[in-house]
Amino acid sequence: MRKLLFYLALALACSIYWLQQIKYPMPSWINNYVNDFLTLPLVLSICLFIARRIKKEQQLQLPLPLILVLTLFYCFYFEWYLPQHNTRYTGDWIDCALYATGALLFYCLHRVKTTKKKLNALT
Repeated sequence: MRKLLFYLALALACSIYWLQQIKYPMPSWINNYVNDFLTLPLVLSICLFIARRIKKEQQLQLPLPLILVLTLFYCFYFEWYLPQHNTRYTGDWIDCALYATGALLFYCLHRVKTTKKKLNALT
């Protein structure tokens, strides 16, 4: 299920990016916010995949503090630092909320499996 969600999110993000590149008109909320929401679930999923490969432990989970630090880094770098140094970027607190919401979604989706396994082991 999570693999399917990952590939759907990746396809959606790539499609939006491609449509932006060809200057296809889209509603502003899609153009400005959907990819910000999808960014951290995609980045964290890739990080988790790589960490599991390196550690050779398929049950490995990303700890909540790491997820929070990465979310804060994205907020700082893309919404505060880059807008001050490059006119292409604009700082937007809504983007920070979307990064956080996406990170929370990732955390919840990856904790559900662990909780279910623990419950099944107890019965």
